[in-house]
Amino acid sequence: MGEEAAAEQPRPTSESAADGVGEATSDGVNSWPVVHYDVSPYRTYHFFQQFRTTSSNPNNFFKGVKWSPDGSCFLTCSDDNTLRVFGLPYDSDGSTIYDPQSVPDSDSYGANLVVSEGESVYDYCWYPYMSSSKPDLCVFATSTRDHPIHLWDANTGQLRCTYRAYDAMDEITAAFSIGFNANGDKIFAGYNKTIRVFEVHRPGRDFQQYSTLLGNKEGQSGIISSIAFSPTYSGMLAAGSYSQTTAIYREDNMELLYVLHGQEGGVTQVQFSKDGNYLYTGGRKDPYVLCWDIRKTVDIVYKLYRSSEGTNQRIQFDIEPLGRYLGTGGQDGLVHIYDLQTGQWVSSFRAALDTINGFAFHPFLPMAATSSGHRRYGGLDDSEKNNTLSGDENCASVWSFFSSTGDDAASADTGS
Repeated sequence: MGEEAAAEQPRPTSESAADGVGEATSDGVNSWPVVHYDVSPYRTYHFFQQFRTTSSNPNNFFKGVKWSPDGSCFLTCSDDNTLRVFGLPYDSDGSTIYDPQSVPDSDSYGANLVVSEGESVYDYCWYPYMSSSKPDLCVFATSTRDHPIHLWDANTGQLRCTYRAYDAMDEITAAFSIGFNANGDKIFAGYNKTIRVFEVHRPGRDFQQYSTLLGNKEGQSGIISSIAFSPTYSGMLAAGSYSQTTAIYREDNMELLYVLHGQEGGVTQVQFSKDGNYLYTGGRKDPYVLCWDIRKTVDIVYKLYRSSEGTNQRIQFDIEPLGRYLGTGGQDGLVHIYDLQTGQWVSSFRAALDTINGFAFHPFLPMAATSSGHRRYGGLDDSEKNNTLSGDENCASVWSFFSSTGDDAASADTGS
């Protein structure tokens, strides 16, 4: 799965996130190329056929896509309760392989691994120190309806262990959101007005439980739908709720620090900036990704538009490795790129003919992955022909952005 090539790639530091993009950045040893997000990327790989269970079933749409932390593969989730791992192909010199002839009419290649869950998948995430060269760390976690949290082996597809939460009737209750903390030793899981914390090395039914509502009924109500941790190891975590609020907690004792109000719909994603000073939140049936300065939480810093006001789907956004740009999907089939320093729109490109529900930047290469699709409702008289989808619907793609080193950045800017 390209582990040798991935291991050789350096990672951006938190300090480099503050550097301006438009000139090559450097940490003193490695020089980072300029990525031209103002130029539409080209599609490197494309996948759609292996997700079509039957030609007349257009409802097996994607629910998102996430790159592994080591960049060797990406994970997709679809409505048929199936997760697939796709390795990023490399040749002998460590370069990614691009075969444009395989893109238009068929899948670029098959999935390395297929994992089937028994019920609808609520959330999934990679182990933060996942490395395909270290089998014991090559895992991801899932949460599904009426099931405990599952930890899967990303190489073999075997179930490593489960983390089980029980309600007052001593029945298993499913987590609506999950996330590993930055140290990778705990799993935080979101439930209705509750967050439960599991020790990774202690699977089973042992957990710590914290109510998100205080004794005076203040705090955060509703289902905890998304969880994210500060990348600077500051000990803070953010939790989004379907009650249209986002709360900041201390990780060690789950002390509530403050609650953010302003989302028009239930919060479906929260993500910290690379320097940990800002928080970005998005909601369902809400056309804006909101930017918050967590050092001064009175007002919203700015809003980033996306076409999501007409869907309850979770529409993913992501921040590129150096922390300067954010990309988000939407119902219009476009990916919009924004400059986070100014909050201004930079560019957009068409990634599919239906809803872009998943978008993720590669952790260190100038690439991104997208997934698309939405639930389709057909009438009784609709024929199989009318339900047939094109290759640009209910699909996943990997995109490559144009980049240049510091020496040739000037020529790239002139279009040469």
